[in-house]
Amino acid sequence: MNWRNSSQIAVVKNSDNKYPEIPPFHPPAKYPELSFLPDFPVDENNSVYSSVRETLNLLFPGAENPDWNPLAEIVSPGDTVVLKPNFIKECHETKPDEWEQVITHGSVIRAVCDYALLALKGKGKIIICDAPQTDSSFDKICRVSGTKNVVDWYNSWSGIKINLLDLRKEEWQSKDDVIINRQKLPGDPEGYVAVNLGKKSEFYGINPKHGFYGADYDTSVTHKHHHDDVHEYLLASTVMNADVVINLPKLKTHKKTGITCAIKNLVGINGDKNWLPHYVLGSPENGGDQFPKSGIKESSERVLMTSLKKILYRSPQWVNQLFRPVKKIGKIIFGDTHKIVRSGNWHGNDTTWRMAVDLNKCFFYYSPFLKGGEGDVSSNTDVRCQENSPFEGGLRGMSNPKSSRKYFALVDGIIAGEGEGPLAPDAKPCGLIIAGQNPVAVDATCAWLMGFDINKIQFTNQAFKLKEIPLTNFFAEDVDILSNEKKWEGKLGELQNVKTFKFNPHFGWKGAIERE
Repeated sequence: MNWRNSSQIAVVKNSDNKYPEIPPFHPPAKYPELSFLPDFPVDENNSVYSSVRETLNLLFPGAENPDWNPLAEIVSPGDTVVLKPNFIKECHETKPDEWEQVITHGSVIRAVCDYALLALKGKGKIIICDAPQTDSSFDKICRVSGTKNVVDWYNSWSGIKINLLDLRKEEWQSKDDVIINRQKLPGDPEGYVAVNLGKKSEFYGINPKHGFYGADYDTSVTHKHHHDDVHEYLLASTVMNADVVINLPKLKTHKKTGITCAIKNLVGINGDKNWLPHYVLGSPENGGDQFPKSGIKESSERVLMTSLKKILYRSPQWVNQLFRPVKKIGKIIFGDTHKIVRSGNWHGNDTTWRMAVDLNKCFFYYSPFLKGGEGDVSSNTDVRCQENSPFEGGLRGMSNPKSSRKYFALVDGIIAGEGEGPLAPDAKPCGLIIAGQNPVAVDATCAWLMGFDINKIQFTNQAFKLKEIPLTNFFAEDVDILSNEKKWEGKLGELQNVKTFKFNPHFGWKGAIERE
């Protein structure tokens, strides 16, 4: 089924609400379809695996048959398959011993990887990749989540090599919220492609008075890539060239978008997050969404911090160390970000949802092709390539796409995150696995399960309304839920009064998105 038409979503709730402890997270039983695996000791405590299997069976029935191959209509022998987890950070922002509510667990990755291998039938490639937050350690993330153990186990016997790949071009070291070191990384070995959505961007027509803020001190980079009819994104070619992308997001609240699931998880396919507008400087009174109100304190902070960040970016790294005491004083004067609404961390953020929707437009409609080949470039859309990219490309034609990259999303909600997501959420044991082939339908279902109003989550609300570059061919109320919880089965439009979870939103979103 075409992903735009795929309104069916599977939701499985298990009663354990916990992850298995021993990597590589073997299945709880020797399921007949897994006969291709070498002999392994079963892990009877691995209810995550059985939940993933049950979820796949709801969408692709046939688990009672020994030749069941649930991902066969998505993954074909010879494909390059990308698994894209949420690997934002190796630990909770303020509780370094906690991580399970922050990133996708390795046991979820293991289960999905088994079924991808089954569908490949010994031919193809699997790449597990992400671009974590810039001050994160990809190595630590892979180790703490158990993913490194999973990959090492596969590569000890499988004819198909599984690769772990950090898509970032740079890693930072921060102390007291000040960047004190920047290290260049190899980045994506296939390079990056820059896609300009132009007038088809959700930012077209928005020219903020004080400008956008991206993800680094140097706002000139963000402004260079977002102005007038230029709205472009730097995307990892490993992902964009893949035959199949399986999105493995974490179920969490988010300070800038309300929630983060499938749509927002594509932030991790970017090579440079400073190309991504996160908020507009200022407050609504002067066209911004950095702060909810305009006052002397807010205006002073905007002017002072903007100037300070420009100095920090241009200074030698050793100079940045000197600003750590200044940052501490700033917290005393202007307040702690964990207590004060700033940086677009509130329900009035009208920027980040646009960026997330734009990324999904790029992902689903952009089709790379080899230099010298023919491509389908839509009007008013300029496509450029980085010098280290072997590809050129264009937005896919709506009626005759040049390639058929396939997509599947499976959300890790076993232990979800509520409150100060995405980096400092409280653990919310839910025992949930949610899956489907359309990211908007997946996120609408996730928002509903969290107890939020999908019409108040901007990127789901707006994504259902897109006409020129649509992400769905159906409405929110048409999302069709299959579940092992019978009370959750049916059309989403008919389930609004059914009891689900009640997630605590980020404090900047309280009272703004909860379902009444």
